[in-house]
Amino acid sequence: MNILVTGANGQLGNEMQIVARNSKDHYIFTDVCDGYQKLDITDINAIRGMVRENDVKCVINCAAWTNVDAAETAGDIVETLNAVAPENLAKVMKEENGLLVHISTDYVFGGDPYNVPCKENQQGTPTGVYGLTKLHGEQKIQATGVDHLIIRTAWLYSEFGKNFLKTMLNLTATKPQLKVVFDQTGTPTYAYDLARAIFDIVENRKYVGHSGIYHYSNEGVCSWYDFTKMIAALAGHTACDIQPCHSSEFPSPVTRPAYSVLDKTKIKETFGLKIPYWLDSLRECMDNLKSLQITENEKL
Repeated sequence: MNILVTGANGQLGNEMQIVARNSKDHYIFTDVCDGYQKLDITDINAIRGMVRENDVKCVINCAAWTNVDAAETAGDIVETLNAVAPENLAKVMKEENGLLVHISTDYVFGGDPYNVPCKENQQGTPTGVYGLTKLHGEQKIQATGVDHLIIRTAWLYSEFGKNFLKTMLNLTATKPQLKVVFDQTGTPTYAYDLARAIFDIVENRKYVGHSGIYHYSNEGVCSWYDFTKMIAALAGHTACDIQPCHSSEFPSPVTRPAYSVLDKTKIKETFGLKIPYWLDSLRECMDNLKSLQITENEKL
């Protein structure tokens, strides 16, 4: 089967490139940046051309507008990338009787107070443009009737690109003191784990007959403060005094979800997945980062 991956240069896209190396399927990785096949997913005819030319039967959409604060003032481009583009992909895959795997977010929740893990059928109550456009994307995909897996995830980090882990590694190494919010709770998600889950479902054709929305993050619960404390401890950054603070101390255009823990029962039971504990995955990612740094230093 020929599989098209969009947003290949992002965190999840890079991890998909790693897990797909030994696939029996043929993966085509696209992005708008150099080094990849170019595909404008806002242009349905461009999608249609690439899909038909390559006989694509599955699209894994890792592309999105992800800058939460900037989304508030960026204009129509956010809806275009997060809702119209996924709808385009869905329409084309519907025409081809194919599958669309689409990545969504915990930001579809957050407006209503709750303190139990979010289930897939919980009503979306986004607090800002980013979450709202991602919710629109989910709805537009479902409306096409395409075979789909919509996978909501949260607190994604990896060895690639800009993310919370890499930011905190830098700050805890260079700042004598750091304040991090403790009143936002969720679960860090190693993008490699999510990529492996998607790969397993697609590679083994487990998706057949199971269209729907699913939740995936690592197991466990922590605050951003706890996450940072563990990052610093594992990195040996003991000189930085890390203190908990309230979200209100960091004014933002968007109210973040206070409780982003996702209930993963459905994806585990449907596809037979075993999901790693967040701390185990954090250790693995940080070990991989060290290996990458050693490799880069050897090249110099």
